[in-house]
Amino acid sequence: MNVLLLKEPRESESGPDPYIKELALYGHSATLIPVLSFKFVSLNVLSDKLFQPEKHGGLIFTSPRAVEAVKMCLESSSRRSEWDAVKDQWNRKSVYVVGKATASLVEDLGLTSCGENSGTADVLSRLIIEREGPEIQPLLFPCGSLKREVLPTALRQNGIPLETLTVYQTSEHPDLEKNITHYFTEQGVPASIAFFSPSGVKFSVLQRSGFTAPYW
Repeated sequence: MNVLLLKEPRESESGPDPYIKELALYGHSATLIPVLSFKFVSLNVLSDKLFQPEKHGGLIFTSPRAVEAVKMCLESSSRRSEWDAVKDQWNRKSVYVVGKATASLVEDLGLTSCGENSGTADVLSRLIIEREGPEIQPLLFPCGSLKREVLPTALRQNGIPLETLTVYQTSEHPDLEKNITHYFTEQGVPASIAFFSPSGVKFSVLQRSGFTAPYW
C-alpha cells in the first residue's frame, strides 16, 4: 500500500523518518512531501530573553520549530558557553513541551522537560494550570505565527502570566505544488494521505484541488 505523508522528513542518527520505518514494518511504502516553509524571526529578542532566566517562570515549547529557533540563537561558541552557564537556572524552573519530538530537541539543549506525553496544547495547558499559579513570573512561550490560542487563552483565564514571542513564520512550501504533481504523475493516487498539522491542511494543494476527507 502506498501512503503519502504531507510532512517534513525527520531524520536521525538511527536512520530515516520514523513514520517511513514504521510503515515499512507492515509492508507499506511511504513518501514524504513537505507542505510548509518556515522563516525564523525575532531571534535577537529571543536570544536576549534566553539569557535572562531570572525574569521568567519557565519555558513552553509546543513545536520542534520553536526549539530550533533557540538552537539558532546558540550557534556561536561564545553563546554556547554562556548558555552552559545559565541553563541550570532554567532547569530549576519548569520547561513544558508537547510531544516526544519536541522533548528530544529540548533535551539536546541540556534542559529537562515535562509534559511530553500531553499530546496537545490543550492538555499541556491543564498540566501547567495544575502546577503553576498567578504568583509566578511570566512563562516564556516561543511560538509560530499560526499558533492556536488554546494554551494562551487557558493560562490567561486562570491568571497564569505568559509572555509569547513569535520566532518563526509559516507559509506554503515553495515546491509543494510541483512535488504533489510529480508524485501523482509518477505513482498515481495513494491508498492513504496523512496530514500532520492544521497548517498543512490549509496550505495543501490537495484541498484546493477538491480532495475530500475520505482520501485523507
